[in-house]
Amino acid sequence: MPRCLLVTLLAISCALLPRSVQAEPPTYEKDVRPILKTHCFGCHGEAGELEGGLDLRLRRLIVDGGDSGPAITPGDVEDSLLVDKIVEGEMPPGDAKLSEREVAVVRGWIQAGARTARPEPDNVDPDSIITEEERNFWAFRPIRNPAVPNVRAQQQVHTPIDAFLLKRLTAADLQFAPEAEKPALIRRAYFDLLGLPPAPEQVLQFVENDSENAYEQLIDELLASPHYGERWGRHWLDVAGYADSEGFAEEDQLREYAYKYRDYVIRAFNADMPFDQFIAEQVAGDEMVPRPHKNLTPEQIEKLVATGFLRMAPDGTGSRGVEQAQARNQVVAETLKIVSTSLMGMTVGCAQCHDHRYDPISQVDYYRMRSIFEPAYDWKNWRPPRARLLSLYTDADRKRSAEIEKEAKKIVNARSKKQQEFIQATFEKELAKLPEELRKTVRKARETPPAKRTPEQNKLLKEHPSVNVSAGSLYLYDKQAADELKKMSDEAAKIRAAKPKEEFVRYLTERPGQIPATHLFFRGEHAQPKQALAPAGLSVIDWMLPHKIPVNDNNLPTTGRRLAFAKRLTDGNHPLTARVLVNRVWAHHFGSGIVASLGDFGALGDAPTHPELLDWLASDFMRGGWKLKRLHKLIMLSRAYRQSTQKSAGHETIDPENKLYGRINLRRLSAEELRDAILAVSGKLNQKMFGPPIPVREDEVGQVVVGVDTTDSAGRPTGKSVDLKGEQFRRSVYVQVRRSLPLAVLTTFDAPQMDPNCAARTQSTVAPQALMLMNSDFSVSQARHFAARVKQEAGPEPAAQIQHAWKLAFGVAATEAERSEAAEFLRIQTDHFRKTAKDDEKSPPEDAALAVFCQALFSTNRFLYVD
Repeated sequence: MPRCLLVTLLAISCALLPRSVQAEPPTYEKDVRPILKTHCFGCHGEAGELEGGLDLRLRRLIVDGGDSGPAITPGDVEDSLLVDKIVEGEMPPGDAKLSEREVAVVRGWIQAGARTARPEPDNVDPDSIITEEERNFWAFRPIRNPAVPNVRAQQQVHTPIDAFLLKRLTAADLQFAPEAEKPALIRRAYFDLLGLPPAPEQVLQFVENDSENAYEQLIDELLASPHYGERWGRHWLDVAGYADSEGFAEEDQLREYAYKYRDYVIRAFNADMPFDQFIAEQVAGDEMVPRPHKNLTPEQIEKLVATGFLRMAPDGTGSRGVEQAQARNQVVAETLKIVSTSLMGMTVGCAQCHDHRYDPISQVDYYRMRSIFEPAYDWKNWRPPRARLLSLYTDADRKRSAEIEKEAKKIVNARSKKQQEFIQATFEKELAKLPEELRKTVRKARETPPAKRTPEQNKLLKEHPSVNVSAGSLYLYDKQAADELKKMSDEAAKIRAAKPKEEFVRYLTERPGQIPATHLFFRGEHAQPKQALAPAGLSVIDWMLPHKIPVNDNNLPTTGRRLAFAKRLTDGNHPLTARVLVNRVWAHHFGSGIVASLGDFGALGDAPTHPELLDWLASDFMRGGWKLKRLHKLIMLSRAYRQSTQKSAGHETIDPENKLYGRINLRRLSAEELRDAILAVSGKLNQKMFGPPIPVREDEVGQVVVGVDTTDSAGRPTGKSVDLKGEQFRRSVYVQVRRSLPLAVLTTFDAPQMDPNCAARTQSTVAPQALMLMNSDFSVSQARHFAARVKQEAGPEPAAQIQHAWKLAFGVAATEAERSEAAEFLRIQTDHFRKTAKDDEKSPPEDAALAVFCQALFSTNRFLYVD
């Protein structure tokens, strides 16, 4: 074919292509503005900063230029000063320069005529310069309810989820992996919903149940378990930043009543509280309870406790030696981070000091959002943590307490009278022992009030100390009188013990009538306040939200700002809330989210692998009443969830990261799951729920363990120990979360530091994890408990012990090869302990060997991972 004809045909074919297929010329809004916003707006336009008089926020302003003239000449890259400055490295200043790709984009845009996608706004206020491209970013679009795809493999569609996934899989010529075997499936379901392993008899019962709805019945049973709330409450406590101490300062003061919020969360999950209600109570529970907050019902107390969500940020304002203005503003800033990442999946905190570099969140947006919370967190009229406690004492409690105190006072007064009688009688006895000529003088000296005694009287009493009888020294003279008095004291104490205990709630509330102005802080510095701002949400999505946030709701004793904000989040119109929540639930079931960056739905986060599925789930979740247990069931009954971890050659080649969900990802137990599973298998797990946290302390080598700190005031060990009476074996969710003392067995396996919260946990595989399982007191002691349980339940025969231990650890019986290998291991270990045993060794070598075997089971991948 002649070359000219080929070129002609190619030109014709290109002309016939749809516009979407042809290369679009670059535009300022889509291609160039994101680059300049990231690198240049901070000095050229943002917050009134116009270095060199140059504003880069609009194309026309770039053409107008600054002090050095026009910054660009459309169509002429070589005559564009902006390009010169970028290429020469003068712009932007510092080390962060534009990449080669970014420079090429800017050059290409100028060369193509420096086009805009549409007419530019007349002004450059933060709301006006949000582009259509930014508004159309996937996370800011309204949530749709897409139709469920019609796929060929209908026999594999158990729930609509499968249809969405199969659409992508079959397009890539892939299918679901085979279904998981029943023992693997029940273990997966138990850990996913309860965070605990199934007992062998539960596995056997499920395996032998051939009914069609056996699996659905299992899911229903697990969702009804009180352990469900402990497991899924822990997930929420991560994003809420739950901690039992204030952090910020080295002192790390304890939060005595924070645990009530933890218990509220667990109860809410167990009760399947609609998540829109759950959000509203945490954001504005105090605005739902009539004032004054006294004589409260249990339901009202729960709403106030729920606002502990907004009290989880580190708060050092009650500590000594902190710079108060900085500490107070830090509490507000960290609270905004927790709220925005947990409920909106946005890094709003990045706009505290300047406009967000990547997302359409201005600094004005940040302080408008701060204004929602500032009536409760008024940094100029601050209340430190202890001043934010609410007494739950009712009028009836106070009346009852007064009545009991009246009864106790009768005993106390009688005791005081009796004590004086004993003291006087003892004094008379001791006085009679002195020479008669001194008695009158001594009596007078003693009866004279100490402040009025003469030097001679003080000397006289000092020379005759036996007459200085007091309440504190009476027992030295008359032990019978002192037991009698103690008996009366004990009687009074017993009566007082019947008083209603005064409990407190750590909560957030506003002071009625006090509405502080919120100012934008220049560069985030509280000492440089600028314009005052009214409360509002993010400008990029405000247009689609009907509920506006009032400055002051006249129908409420408070401003009503947080209550309105909660309604905006949950009225079904907000594009972020439901997407963020269902994505997080999905991630906890499948090991990765549809959006992998669970706390960042912005430009730097990950795009959804299945955007239609994400929207369908979010829409269905809201239509279904925001019920989490319904969502669990929808996911877990899907064919996708019931897959095995089996990999095919096709999956390995086409989808090695399993983004199409063509198999289940193997996952390691979380830190809490591992500790709780060890306790469950060893037989020591204490299933008590709720209440104050189990304390932690540093042991002799500086490792943080469960226990009561018994060091003296100088931090020196006293050698004392406190019996926790089995409390040390409670589930990990009840262990104290001390910011300065994270529990070693949990942090080693990636339990998060709350700084201020954790939107998504990381998972590492490092040597200290193996060392923890081999050497820690916790692992060694629990292995011994495990061995003792095995011996007691299986008897003395090694074969029976091996089989029982295997079932307890893994839920299934060992194969013949596994039993043979385990028997040989036990034989070798028994011989070793027999040869190395000391004369005073109390433990038989067989028991020591069994404990080592049990510890080895704890360390296996089969125990540590869920498939």
